[in-house]
Amino acid sequence: MVVAQALHYSKRKDQLLNFDEIEHPISLQIGGDDPYLLAEASRMAESWGYDEINLNIGCPSPRVKAGNFGACLMSKPDEVANCIESMVQATNLPVTVKHRIGIDNFDSDSFLLLFVDKLASAGAQRFSIHARKAILTGLNPKENRTIPPLQYERVAKLKQKRPNLIIELNGGLQTPNECINALNTFDGAMVGRAAYKHPLLWKNIDHMVFGEKKKNITTSYLIETLIPYAQNHLKNNGQIWDICKHIIQLIEAIPNARLLRKELSEKGQNQKCDVDLLEKIAQQLKNVGQ
Repeated sequence: MVVAQALHYSKRKDQLLNFDEIEHPISLQIGGDDPYLLAEASRMAESWGYDEINLNIGCPSPRVKAGNFGACLMSKPDEVANCIESMVQATNLPVTVKHRIGIDNFDSDSFLLLFVDKLASAGAQRFSIHARKAILTGLNPKENRTIPPLQYERVAKLKQKRPNLIIELNGGLQTPNECINALNTFDGAMVGRAAYKHPLLWKNIDHMVFGEKKKNITTSYLIETLIPYAQNHLKNNGQIWDICKHIIQLIEAIPNARLLRKELSEKGQNQKCDVDLLEKIAQQLKNVGQ
């Protein structure tokens, strides 16, 4: 998520907006409540080559709430609709929304339906709905991801009432099979932390969803294919740790996994480290059939 105000004032917009072409299709998620700044951010997203722009109405953190954006805006459907309308008018990109089923005392089915209807009328093309309410006073962001109960049935009821809208389920989905089951009811399934924590669990998701041929994807193969990306990142004054800190999640449930993760972590944080570390780790994985 990038804050619209930060985009407006930043002198180094490339640091906030740049991405690698291999990442397509890619969405820029924006936080904000100012229709003018959100329209400006939408134009930037289009000129930068993004495929979609998404308005965050789901983040429950106190800092986000203090900035008057994120989940707290669910209590102001008309203001959010104005924001969506400004974004739609500013760009040809699809404008989508990520939100909760409710916040605090604004959490009835009728309120959720009203909220979605207003945003759909304003031009929102897809609704990614975290099937938990957000409790903005008393719970921190981590607790807001676990303590409020998941209520998939409420999102399903919304989809039933508005079958013409594109409704995507988010929250608590842990496995590919759970996502496949969700697609029986919803138009999409959004997975975040489960895919990040256990990426290899999802290696056959294209086969499961789209019928593509299964691939023999190993951890060493994935790390080797990242090497050109890492080399390019280093040429642009990046650090190898920017890559290593994410691929640590690839190394699990294999012999010496803990030692390999430790090596990747300790050596990867050395500013002089380069892609030789990735090549070494990949070879060590090959030696144990991974």
